[in-house]
Amino acid sequence: MGSAAHEPLDLFHLGVPRTIGSYLVETSEGLALFDCGPTSCLPALKAGLAERSVELGDIKHLLLSHIHLDHAGAAGTLVREIPELTVWVSEVGAPHLVDPSRLERSARRLYGEAFDGLWGELAAVPEANIRLCVSETQASAGRAVGLEVFPAPGHASHHVCYFDGETLYAGDAAGVRIQPAEGVFPPTPPPDVDIEAWGRTLDEIERRTPARLALIHFGVAEDVERHLAELRNRLGVWARRVERGATEAEFVAAAKADLPAAEADAYDRAMPFWQSYAGLARWAEKRRES
Repeated sequence: MGSAAHEPLDLFHLGVPRTIGSYLVETSEGLALFDCGPTSCLPALKAGLAERSVELGDIKHLLLSHIHLDHAGAAGTLVREIPELTVWVSEVGAPHLVDPSRLERSARRLYGEAFDGLWGELAAVPEANIRLCVSETQASAGRAVGLEVFPAPGHASHHVCYFDGETLYAGDAAGVRIQPAEGVFPPTPPPDVDIEAWGRTLDEIERRTPARLALIHFGVAEDVERHLAELRNRLGVWARRVERGATEAEFVAAAKADLPAAEADAYDRAMPFWQSYAGLARWAEKRRES
């Protein structure tokens, strides 16, 4: 099956195309969404589903890669509209869906007055709707609606990927690539980026030899080997820049210089470079302390 059959639903974050996506997945237990975006994108999600002759109520499962707001912010509002929706998430991420107050406080400190426009409401998910897809330690793979689910730390410690034997639903574990652009970049925001763990996650992805990578930011990549090799290389380059003392301004300028000028803004919207610097600076500091 070609990539066209797997194209994401474009959520038009802040009205801009190809920034955040969501995937409609046919499973052995009914239709599922892989990641749902923030509540601010809910109208676009409904419109995208309608274009495929699907109503919101047809969705039976929500498969979450991790709980960052651009991937999972609408989970609670979706459950409000679909009371029987089953939400799959790692055990580490689950408590923050049930009580998102700490997550919201942290995000509001980061985004300030821009929070509501960016993300919208962050509603709680009832515990009864949640199913756990990996163990507490995230040391082993699990199953969800016929898909393999495996721990994929690096971008976030609680990140997981879903695999149907051909398509790897990657979340942020396979990086950002605003297709049709070719460049592959690692989103490394705080608080728990781990470069070494990310390398092991890439090993796990490569071991499964997926035919394609379904990226939330943005689109389906079928040149899997090249894509992952570029991501692995750029992780190393970015980590070294920060470890060698690059300032935030220097890091952001270098990141933009790594891209054709016409593509830099799209990548910066999907994965703000200042956030990537902050996450890597925190990682480098932890590394020095240990």
